[in-house]
Amino acid sequence: MSFGGPQWPQEPQQQGYGQQPGYGQQTPGQQAQGQQGYGYPHPRQPAQPDPFPGAQGSGETPDWSALADASASRGRRKRLLLIGGGVLATVAVGAIVATAVVSANQKNDEAKNGPVPTGTVSPTGAPTPEPTFSSVAPPPPPNPKDYISDPKKDKAPLTAEGLFPGKKMSMNGRAYKKGATSATTNCAAVTQGGLGGVLNRNGCQRVLRATYVKDGVAITVGVAVFPSEAAAQKAKDQATGGVAPLTGAGVGDFCHATVCLRRSNAIGRYAYFTQAGFANGKKVTKADESVFRASDDLGTFAFNQIYARGRAQASAAAGTPGE
Repeated sequence: MSFGGPQWPQEPQQQGYGQQPGYGQQTPGQQAQGQQGYGYPHPRQPAQPDPFPGAQGSGETPDWSALADASASRGRRKRLLLIGGGVLATVAVGAIVATAVVSANQKNDEAKNGPVPTGTVSPTGAPTPEPTFSSVAPPPPPNPKDYISDPKKDKAPLTAEGLFPGKKMSMNGRAYKKGATSATTNCAAVTQGGLGGVLNRNGCQRVLRATYVKDGVAITVGVAVFPSEAAAQKAKDQATGGVAPLTGAGVGDFCHATVCLRRSNAIGRYAYFTQAGFANGKKVTKADESVFRASDDLGTFAFNQIYARGRAQASAAAGTPGE
């Protein structure tokens, strides 16, 4: 089968057991034509030494014993080379395996020199403690608003002096002197205009009031308590009229037959209302910043006091198991 390209020359026919035309001799026709056999070098190449001296060229019968010895000698050298190469390969593989074993042993030694695994006995003989984790997530901290929105949780004592403590109130560096305080369950009795009806319709349970004065401006803040957050929000949204000014304790009558600033808001189950005006009965206009500022300060103060009530009850519940 041919793969294409130049072909290997065919073997010449044998003419005798020890001689072949073209291997050691040339036929007369070949000599006449100048052709060369396989046993002679090309004219342009240096002559190669004859590997089997006396076996060709003289026409004599070759020395078969010498040829056999030479062939056996070459075979022994080849086997020795193969054996030597195998030994070297075996040594190389052995060296690689030994290196891998040494490297593995070094890694093991380094691992042994690391920290003592958790739960095993330390070099001192004391077992290291295993970490423990609770499967129960801690409850979230109580929300103060929950305590001022639900009457079942909002059980702390509620008084006018407790909600409006001290003799004065300060807000953003502005000090207000406290006048009289009051508390009543007759919510409509301490209102003006239509606020009383709004409070009664939404189930008002109590109204706590306090008056503060600063630089000729008097403000009464009233906090109304309801059975639910929804009721307080409705009262705030439906508010009309206002909380009645509370006089006494050095504060005269104000916000009667004149114009005053009324505001309302709510948080939790509490709605709070402010009535602010001049102590001398002067009408309040949009340009009277001192009145608006005093109303803002008292409204913020009422909000903070109600929220502080919820925060105190939430903190107490967090420190009491089962609450």
